[in-house]
Formats: sequence, structure tokens, C-alpha cells
Amino acid sequence: MSDALQKAFTLLLLIVLGLILRSKFKNKQQTDGIKEMVLSVALPSTIFIALMKVNVDSKLIIVPALTLVFNFFMYFITPVALAFFGVEKNSSTGRTLIMLLPSLAPGLSCFPFIAEFLGEESVAMAALGDVGNKFFVLIFLYVIALNMFLKNAKTEETNIGDKIKALLVNLAKEPINIIIASALILLSFGVSFKSLPVIIADMFDKTSAMMTPLVLIFIGLAVQLKQKKKRLISSMLIFRAGITMLFSAAVIAVLGIKEPTMVLLAVAIPLSSASFWPFAHISAFNLREEASGLPKERRTFDAELAVLVLAFSLPFSTLLILGILSAGTFFADLPTLIITGLLFMGIGVVPNLIGKSIMKFSKA
Repeated sequence: MSDALQKAFTLLLLIVLGLILRSKFKNKQQTDGIKEMVLSVALPSTIFIALMKVNVDSKLIIVPALTLVFNFFMYFITPVALAFFGVEKNSSTGRTLIMLLPSLAPGLSCFPFIAEFLGEESVAMAALGDVGNKFFVLIFLYVIALNMFLKNAKTEETNIGDKIKALLVNLAKEPINIIIASALILLSFGVSFKSLPVIIADMFDKTSAMMTPLVLIFIGLAVQLKQKKKRLISSMLIFRAGITMLFSAAVIAVLGIKEPTMVLLAVAIPLSSASFWPFAHISAFNLREEASGLPKERRTFDAELAVLVLAFSLPFSTLLILGILSAGTFFADLPTLIITGLLFMGIGVVPNLIGKSIMKFSKA
């Protein structure tokens, strides 16, 4: 078995481990303890390291720029796509999907296979591309989440000014925000991760290493497999994969990319699973609303749905990327890529359209 395949199975087994351990975590407080470790320790360390190691070559600025273009493309297309699936974009379900579907987690679902099939140079290019994605998920999506939260708060009877004031105070205390501010200040003074004291750098390395296993175990613990929205999530992920392939085909055609390795790299990166970081933003605002006693059905986001998206997205993207890269140069052919993309879009959306038509016909 290849190293990439072994790593993929290891990641999936961590989710399975979380499912197995569910009987040991009998109340919500225990599960929330793991989530708090991720949000307050592992994730801030990961973000700090990522920011402190950013060093973009001006000649290769197009790589993170293209990833960022994809993020924004998916962000603007997702509300339109929601209509095909009967989801109101201003509902908690719609807002949650708008946050998650445009995000990418190439480190979990893509990098291992790029390293195995495309080589180290491609991994470096992929890592550079992830710089644009990190800007999108850490900064842009946080601003979007804040805007959604404030818009939803206007429907509540409580004083909106008090809500904003309390929110800003809490946000200033958030470990993630503190660590981002600290990293930006250090970078402004020319301090990089390599120049930090060894003890400090080692502490961040070790706490960051907890993130992947903790996130995957948490997904296994928290995911509600009995949720009625499994079919919706599956359909939307397939549709997302299809439209992503068409986006990749357009980029390949416009830039005139011919080298098979670069073509496959352009296909694989956007197919990465949804990122955990938008879920971190969702959780932060969900905790504020939960503390205020706001009922689940009136909250800005659906945190349980977000976990379900993450749980389904990781294995789906992992298997899809593995299949594409292990097929050699088959998907490096532009017509093949376009046909596959259209096929995936059809598989994702057509059953929902047929179902809606049948319902309308039965009511007539």
C-alpha cells in the first residue's frame, strides 16, 4: 500500500475512532472540551505557524491568487446553487453552507496524494496556493460570519448596540484573534518563525501537531449521522466537485497549461475537502448565541450541520483526489475533465430537481 493511501486511511480511522468513543463521551460538555482544546490551543498554534512561515515569491504570486479566485468564485456561486437544492440562503442551513463550501483543507485531503503522485515540487506549489486559501478562510470568512451574525441579531429584541459591544469584547479575548494579532505584529518587525527562540517554536510545533487528530476525533464524536440532511450534503458535495472541475478546466484553458503534472495539480487542489477554520468561526458565534439563550432554530448558523459537512467532505474529497491522481494522465485531458465535471454536476442536482417536480405534480 502506498504512503498516500496509508495516510488517507489513517485520517479516516481517526474519524472512526471518534465514532467508537461516542459511548465514552456521554454529555455535550465532554465533547465541547475537545472542541475547546482545538479552538483555544491547537488551531491558534497552527494559524500562528502558518502566518509566521508565509514567504511568497513575487514571481509565483499567481499561485495563491488563483486559489483565492477559486475561493471567491465558490463563495459567490454557492448562494445561487442553493436554490437548486431548495435551501434558503438566509437560513441557518444556507449561511452554514455558504461559509463551508468555498473553503479548502488541502493539508488533510490533498497534500499527501500530491506528494505521492506528483512529487515534492508540486507539494511546494500546492502549499503556496494554500496561502491564498488561508487569507480567505481566516480573514474574509471571519468578516462574513460577523456580518451574518449581526444581521441575524437585528431580528432579536435585545439591544443591538449591547450585542455588538459584548461581541467585540469577547472577540478581543479569543485565542485565535490574539494569536493572529501577535503574528502580524511580529512579522511587521521582521520576526519570522525561524528566528523565534527554540523553546517557543517547539511549543507551537507540538501544540499544532494535536490539531489533525483532535479535529478528526471530534468530528467522529460530534457528527449526527441520523440528521435528515445527509442526502442534501452528499448532493451538494458532488455538485461542488463538478463545478470545481469546470473551474479548473477554465483556468487550464485560459493559462494554456499543457504539462500533465501542472494540469493535475490545478485539478486536485480545488477538490480539497472543506476547511475546519470556517467551523471555528461558526462555533465562536454559536457559543455567543448559546450563552444568550437563543434557541437553535433562531441561531445564525447550524453547528451540527457544519460538523456533518466536514465529516462527509473529508472522505469524499480524499477518495476523489486519490482516484484522479492514480488514473495517471487520464484527467489531464481537457475534454475528459469537462465531461466529468458536467456529469458530477448532473448527479448532484438532477435528483433534487426531479424530486421537486414530482412533489409539484402530486400536489396538482
